Amino acid sequence: MKSIDVKGTARNEFGKKGAKALRKQNLIPCNLYGVERDEKGLPVAKAFSVTNEEVRNLVYSPDIFSVNLTIDGTTVLAVMREIQFHPVKDNILHIDFYQITEDKPIVMEVPVKLNGLAAGVKAGGKLEQIMRRVKAKALYTAIPEKIEIDVTPLTIGKSFKVCDLKVDGIEFTSPKEAVICTVMSTRSAAANAGAAEGEEAAE
Repeated sequence: MKSIDVKGTARNEFGKKGAKALRKQNLIPCNLYGVERDEKGLPVAKAFSVTNEEVRNLVYSPDIFSVNLTIDGTTVLAVMREIQFHPVKDNILHIDFYQITEDKPIVMEVPVKLNGLAAGVKAGGKLEQIMRRVKAKALYTAIPEKIEIDVTPLTIGKSFKVCDLKVDGIEFTSPKEAVICTVMSTRSAAANAGAAEGEEAAE
């Protein structure tokens, strides 16, 4: 997994009023949830803010990153957990980060890359990718930049599901029966199948 540096500033104003004031300054309110817990066992959040420029390469990228997050001079290792966008303007409203350690598994959505030419595509079908990312649980050092799938064996009507993924050291937590990709039939494929059946009948 790639790494990226992000710098932030601790904030003391909370709630909607505080968040609104930050956004007027072109700042993004953020929270860092760490390994620390309160008396009730709930995660303790550290509030801070970042500039849009500081997180641009992290947010607007197809890649996933571990984040060297520095807040007022103190650096922790983290991942971006959740991001909220404005429903109309599409600007960033809020980001949650989660502190990670080398010995505790995390869950991340990992990009999926399809490799090869499916047998069904050769026969005139169409390969459709349903899922662009899958949830993977593992130590952060074991999470790859992407999950690669060889679609060569897929014939028309066949699919590759989450349960078909096998990667050492990784548990996939997306629904097991969720379809990642499938080869759909097309008019061309149907015509080819019809022609083949006609030739067999003639023989």
